[in-house]
Amino acid sequence: MTEDGDAIRVAVSTVIFSLRSSAEGDRLMLPLVRRTRAPHLGQWALPGGWLDPDEDLDTAASRTLAETTALTPSYLEQLYTFGDVDRAPTRAIAIVYWALLRSDLVDAQRAAAGAPENVEWFDVDAIPRLAFDHNRIAEYALWRLRNKVGYSRIAAGLLPDEFTLTELREVYEAVLGQRLDPSNFRRLLEGSDELVPTESFRTGKHRPARLYRYLADA
Repeated sequence: MTEDGDAIRVAVSTVIFSLRSSAEGDRLMLPLVRRTRAPHLGQWALPGGWLDPDEDLDTAASRTLAETTALTPSYLEQLYTFGDVDRAPTRAIAIVYWALLRSDLVDAQRAAAGAPENVEWFDVDAIPRLAFDHNRIAEYALWRLRNKVGYSRIAAGLLPDEFTLTELREVYEAVLGQRLDPSNFRRLLEGSDELVPTESFRTGKHRPARLYRYLADA
């Protein structure tokens, strides 16, 4: 409770990343929701909602994300707690999650009946001014993602189960926002114990490319 007797409310918000096609190629993007009520009526915001008294945090993150965007992530992790006194008109603490979603699942999920219409995808490097402190939250989530991709298999949350090394490199490039040397990248990953070559190949304009997958228990 605050000094004036008002309860401190707890919200759960999620920064969800996915690769989306653009004129410049695949880009790392996130969905924003246009607010339909005050405060910040009409302004873009991260998807989220209030925590119900009878639900745990992970459940709340999944529920509020589904209700506001109709999206179910491939990967979901608690990120940070934001609780500045002046972050909202009334005292509110935000438990923030970050999530990843495979690009091939975005359109299918958004096509579901009843999917909210006030959702739009934005390039992570061109996010507009958001409601509350959501710009700060989005920037922190992106910073964490770009740091974590260098030492973990987090990129798997943006890929189908099987993928080529070129597709994996393109995910790293989209996340990091920079080009990587293909030869060095291939040498680095081919020595990984987590990456397993399959017997399948991807055919196209160029020579067939072997498909890889991550070890399920890695």
